[in-house]
Amino acid sequence: MTEEPTPPYPDAAPPEAGQALWQACTEQLAQDLPTQQFNTWIRPLAAQVSEDFSRVTLQVANRFTLDWIRAQYAGRIAATLESIYGQPVALELVLAQRQAVARTHVQHSLQTASPVQPSAAPAPPADEGVPEPLRSRLNPALTFETLVEGSANRMARAAAMHVASTPGHMYNPLFIYGGVGLGKTHLVHAVGNKLLQDRPDAKVLYIHAEQFVSDVVKSYQRKTFDEFKQRYHSLDLLLIDDVQFFANKDRTQEEFFNAFEALLAKKSHIVMTSDTYPKGLTDIHERLVSRFDSGLTVAIEPPELEMRVAILINKAHAEGAEMPEEVAFFVAKNVRSNVRELEGALRKILAYSRFNQKEVSIQLAREALRDLLSIQNRQISVENIQKTVADYYKIKVADMYSKKRPASIARPRQIAMYLAKELTQKSLPEIGELFGGRDHTTVLHAVRKISGERQQLTELNQQLHVLEQTLKG
Repeated sequence: MTEEPTPPYPDAAPPEAGQALWQACTEQLAQDLPTQQFNTWIRPLAAQVSEDFSRVTLQVANRFTLDWIRAQYAGRIAATLESIYGQPVALELVLAQRQAVARTHVQHSLQTASPVQPSAAPAPPADEGVPEPLRSRLNPALTFETLVEGSANRMARAAAMHVASTPGHMYNPLFIYGGVGLGKTHLVHAVGNKLLQDRPDAKVLYIHAEQFVSDVVKSYQRKTFDEFKQRYHSLDLLLIDDVQFFANKDRTQEEFFNAFEALLAKKSHIVMTSDTYPKGLTDIHERLVSRFDSGLTVAIEPPELEMRVAILINKAHAEGAEMPEEVAFFVAKNVRSNVRELEGALRKILAYSRFNQKEVSIQLAREALRDLLSIQNRQISVENIQKTVADYYKIKVADMYSKKRPASIARPRQIAMYLAKELTQKSLPEIGELFGGRDHTTVLHAVRKISGERQQLTELNQQLHVLEQTLKG
């Protein structure tokens, strides 16, 4: 690999078009990569896109980061760009200091190879010492105003707004749990942004659990633990994402327990998120779990159809585009799992529309999302749902079609009907036929019953999360 002066960019694409391509790429990568990996390695990249979209140049902070991205992520980034644009895209990595350049032209043969994913990526070089000038790390775009409200997140949103308005009182700690991409992170950022709006001098910090782990490790390595305690114990509001990452990290759990106690003692507020409810966490000390469960625990559910439609229309408007309602309904019916996937689908559609200079329509959405629709249609069927649910509840698949009605069979059957309605495009009569010729009103009763109980029964909600993740692969 040769080094040469960083080239100018006379052939860069118009900023809006180039930004659309790179945004669509990062949205897809945000879905595909673990959150911490994406935030550490992909989010900071700045992109320049050539006028014909045949080359994307990424500016990288330093040589270490450049080498790591080239080795671990270049193939995936190039493959994602090709998937969105429809043609091979050459990828170029450039040192941001503009003192040297490292070119990585990734051809199709490299793109099709599976990039090696590290089990734990090393952190990029950091300045010596843990303490840094306190910055909130909040995303100012993630507010209560930009969060679409629906039955799936109404209780969590109301609790979060209460905390933001009167921190340190009720619902402390606030523990928000739910699956990937349902808006937990948006909600905790909204709490921080609202508090800073009301009290600009408040000490607020948003952090991912893995960063807290990293800070603990660096504090011990550098013997800067007094600074660490000063930083975390002096906060007015601590917002921490994905506390399940504390599992099996005894020293980190001990330090978080100490910080937790110190913050509660001074009536500071703590808001946490997790992929499961407190007692569902594994390899976390019991005394910490009991603290997590001592305030208010609320769930965020996968958004219902109407909420998904509203999210798509609002997000499109924020991007300066119009999303016809019939297109929003088409996408919402096919992308059911979470908000992040909805946003990724929207980016693909808008990018596809701009690149092909076509108006957004159902046909265009179908073309833009053909890979996603193909995967969904191939993976999830009513038969697959019946088998998965039967295995989970240890009954026979034949019981799904039988006329037997004991609770040990009827309950899993209702759950399977609910999932069939949520995860497939089958109509109620079609689902009823696949469950032994049952009437569509039987299916409707099951769907309404399980949907209602899911809002109230923590154990059922957790079981449904497990089944949904299993079926989605």
